[in-house]
Amino acid sequence: MEFSCDIHGVPEGTIVFPHEPLIRVQGPLYQCQLIETMLLNTINFETLIATKAARICQAAQGEPVLEFGLRRAQGIDGSLSASRAAYIGGCAATSNVLAGKLFDIPVKGTHAHSWIMCFESELVAFEEYAQSMPNNCVFLVDTYDTLEGVKKAIEVGKHMRHCGHEMGGIRLDSGDLAYLSIEARKLLDAAGFPKAVIVASNDLDEHLIESLKAQGATISVWGVGTKLSTAYDQPALGGVYKLSAIREGKHDPWNYKVKLSEQMEKISTPGILQVRRVYINNQAHADIIYSEECPPDDVFDLVDIFDSTRRKHIEYDDIDDSIDLLLPIFEKGKCTFGSQCARYVRDQVAVGLTKFHSGIKRFANPHEYPVGLEKGLHEKKQKLIMELRGH
Repeated sequence: MEFSCDIHGVPEGTIVFPHEPLIRVQGPLYQCQLIETMLLNTINFETLIATKAARICQAAQGEPVLEFGLRRAQGIDGSLSASRAAYIGGCAATSNVLAGKLFDIPVKGTHAHSWIMCFESELVAFEEYAQSMPNNCVFLVDTYDTLEGVKKAIEVGKHMRHCGHEMGGIRLDSGDLAYLSIEARKLLDAAGFPKAVIVASNDLDEHLIESLKAQGATISVWGVGTKLSTAYDQPALGGVYKLSAIREGKHDPWNYKVKLSEQMEKISTPGILQVRRVYINNQAHADIIYSEECPPDDVFDLVDIFDSTRRKHIEYDDIDDSIDLLLPIFEKGKCTFGSQCARYVRDQVAVGLTKFHSGIKRFANPHEYPVGLEKGLHEKKQKLIMELRGH
């Protein structure tokens, strides 16, 4: 067997929404079914982690977020995928050295508590670390007593400066991060280290980061592990892979297919699906799901997928620009879309997010971005549903 399918897909780094097709596979039925599990596994997991990373980076408000999830991720291969996806979502670096090598991702981290515990005192451990890493020295200060640890880090930092090196900063990994960061900042500034960064870790996510900022925490780098690499609060993304059209021969007409369900959200959409994103005033305004056999013309009529009484009318003359999101990836089994490096894809995410209103990106009660079916596709779907239910 030789793979011969055509695949259209949304390029990595594109902002997408629920119920939109991300991948469209066309070819011999058995080949389309063979790749189903691989596509679902890859797209669902990495989209989930990239989304979580984007949310966490948004909460950090431009401050660097380091992906620290290797030890908690779901296996070695899962941790590699998570590190790459987290970087694409906006993280500045990873502690996963292999991911850094494979995907050209910046690598950052600090020493472990075990390093401190291997020496007779915390001060000696800091001195040995400074000697080993004089140009990349961030001290983990909470092994025993956090603020005393900060004072010892300052003592070693002064010696480093005398030798021509500069302490990078400290890391807090436990306790009241708001209080401890504020007190640590006072100590560092008073000792002449205003540029020393305070890195925080300890089960962070976007909600805790947002809370710490509201409390006035003086943290400037965020190390996020478990709740990022496992998408702790929503550990799975429910992407599905459904048959939407079939035909006997390549010159025969398409026979649209719908999967019915007792649950409205599980009823599939028929057709050779494409998504068109409409821009007005340089902002993404709406996404229209349509069948390529009947593309929208000068008027866009969106119908809500779950409530047909909710509709949106867009005149062509009001639109600044529109793009189709699904692009050719494979043609007759051959890849025609060059893969992009993780750094480039990460930049695409950052640019793409600026195209959406801030209300859509709120964590609590976000504004709903319009995603709907083109009117003709909606009517075709409803007709098929009625036929299948014997009406």
